[in-house]
Amino acid sequence: MLMDAAERVARDVFAHFRAYRNDFESLTESARRRFENADWLGIQDAGAQRLAQYNASMRRLVVSVRGYAPATFSPSFWRDIKMKYRALIATESDRELAETYYNSLHRHITSRGPVDDEQMFVAASFDDPPPAPEQPIFTTYHPHDGVVRMIKRICQDHAMNVPWRNLDRDVGNILRSLAEARPEIESARHLSVRVLNSLFYRNKGTYAVGALTYKDQTWPIVLPVLLDANGKAYVDTLICDEDELSVVFSFTRAYFMVSTPHPHGLIEFLHQLLPNKKRSELYASIGLHKHGKTEFYRGFVQHLADSDDPFDIAPGIKGTVMAVFMLPSYQSVFKVIKDQFPPQKNITAREVRAKYYTVKKHDRVGRMADTQEFENFAFPLARFMPELIAELESVAPSSISIIGNTIIIKHLYTERLMTPLNLFIADADEELLKNALDEYGNAIKQLAAANIFPGDMLLKNFGVTRHGRVVFYDYDEISYLSDVNFRAIPEPRTLEEEMSSEAWYSVAKNDVFPEEFRRFLFGKPSIKKLFTDMHGELFDPEYWKGLQEGIHEGHVTDVFPYRRKKRFARLATPSG
Repeated sequence: MLMDAAERVARDVFAHFRAYRNDFESLTESARRRFENADWLGIQDAGAQRLAQYNASMRRLVVSVRGYAPATFSPSFWRDIKMKYRALIATESDRELAETYYNSLHRHITSRGPVDDEQMFVAASFDDPPPAPEQPIFTTYHPHDGVVRMIKRICQDHAMNVPWRNLDRDVGNILRSLAEARPEIESARHLSVRVLNSLFYRNKGTYAVGALTYKDQTWPIVLPVLLDANGKAYVDTLICDEDELSVVFSFTRAYFMVSTPHPHGLIEFLHQLLPNKKRSELYASIGLHKHGKTEFYRGFVQHLADSDDPFDIAPGIKGTVMAVFMLPSYQSVFKVIKDQFPPQKNITAREVRAKYYTVKKHDRVGRMADTQEFENFAFPLARFMPELIAELESVAPSSISIIGNTIIIKHLYTERLMTPLNLFIADADEELLKNALDEYGNAIKQLAAANIFPGDMLLKNFGVTRHGRVVFYDYDEISYLSDVNFRAIPEPRTLEEEMSSEAWYSVAKNDVFPEEFRRFLFGKPSIKKLFTDMHGELFDPEYWKGLQEGIHEGHVTDVFPYRRKKRFARLATPSG
C-alpha cells in the first residue's frame, strides 16, 4: 500500500515540477516581446510574477499530496518516494532543479524534520551532469571570411524583431574596443567565439553572452543591446573582462530573464567565464534562486568540512532589528531577526520579512544585496564562539534551539559579506574616502530612481563590495519612494519654537525632512562638507519630489551594469 502511495506522490511531484518549469519558461520567453515593445514596466512585472511562481506551484502540490497521502510521512515512506522520483527525473535536462523542487515539498510537509540525505537530495543524486538537450546551447563562430563578418553574424544571429540603428557602426565600435581591451590578439588566426543562443534580458537591456578564445586564452565577450527613442537596436558597449562581467552578474542586480532548457550547461558556461563566482550565485542570477539555495547549502556544508574557524559576531555597529554573525573564512553573513525591537522601530518581524521579500522581487539596480532565506538551519555548536551563543540567546531566543551538538536557527537570511561603509570610511585615505562618499550618494540616488527609499540611511547600513561599489543591505525601514511625503522644515513662528529641542510642527508617519540628513548622516564636519559638495541635492525636498514625479509618470531609469565611460559614443541619446 505504501509503495503505491509513494509512486503516486513521486509522479505528482514530477507533474507539478514540469508544469512549474513550463510556466517559468513561458514567462521568461515573454521578455523578448516586452523588450521589443520597450515595455520596461512589463519586464519588471514579469520578473516579480516569475519569482512568485515557485511558491504558488508548491502550494498547489502540497494541497494535492495532502488529498491522498498518509497524514504522517515516515522516514521509510520518504525514502521510497525519493527512489521513485529519482528514476523519473534521471533523463531530464533540468534534473538538478527537480531535486530542489522535491526538497521543497519535504520541507513543507516535514518542516522540523532532519536534513537527511536518505529522504532528501541534500547532496546531488547523480555523479554525471544532466543530459544535454538535442540542440546545443551555444553557437561557435570562426573568422573564416574575416573578423568583421564574424562579428556581424553574431549580431544578426542574436537579432530581435526590431531594426538595427546602424549595425556597421556597431561592428566598428566592437572591433575598436576589442583591440584596446585585448591587445594580446595579434591576428584572426586561432580566434573563435562561442555565444550562448539564449539572450539575457534585464531592465532596459538585452545581453549576448559568450566566450572569446585566442590560442590558449579565453575571455568573456558580452554585447549589451539597447533600444533608442525610435525603437531601433544598438550595441551599447563591449564587455571583455572577468571583473566587468562579474558586475553584470552581481548579487546586487535583478535576476536575468533567460531561457534555460539546460540550466546546468548554462551555469557551467558562465562559471568558466566567472570562476570566482559561486554556482549558487549564478543560479540565482538567472532567476533559479531556489536551486541557488540548494547550491549554497551544499557548498556551505563542504566548506564546514574543509575549515575549522569559528562563527562569531559580525564586525560593525550592532543592528537594532537583526543579529548578524559570520564565519571569517566564508564570504557570507547570517542575519537573524531579533525577538524585540527598540521603541523607535515601529515594526514587526512579519513586516521585516515582507520588506526583505520586496527587495528580492524589486529591481535592485546594483545597489541592494540579494538574500537567501532559510528555515531551521543547522550549525555545528562547537564552531560557535561563546559570545555569539550568548548574543543569540539574549536577543533572539525564540529563533534558537540547541539539540545535542547542533544549534538550529528557526529563520535566517544569508547575504554576501561586505565591509560596512562606516568602517571602510574610518580607515580610508583621501582618495578612497572621496570615492566611497560619491558611491554612497549615487547608491541613494539610484535606489530612489528605482522607487526605493532606504529609510535608515546611516552609513552602517551600507557596505562596500570588492569592486568598490556601495550597496545597501539593511531593509527593515525601506519603503517605496512614491509613498513618502518629503517636506521642508517649517520656519519657526516664535522665539520659543526656534529654541525648542522638539519639533513644534506635526509629523505624520510617512513624512521625511531631507534637510535633517545633513545633521545625522555624518559626524565629522569635513566629511559632511565633502558629501554636500558632491550630493548636496539630497538635502533638498524638491529633488526628491522631482524623482517622485518621474515615477508617477511611469519613467524607468537607465541602469547600466558597467561604467558609463565604457559606453560607445553615438550621435543620438537613448530613450530614458
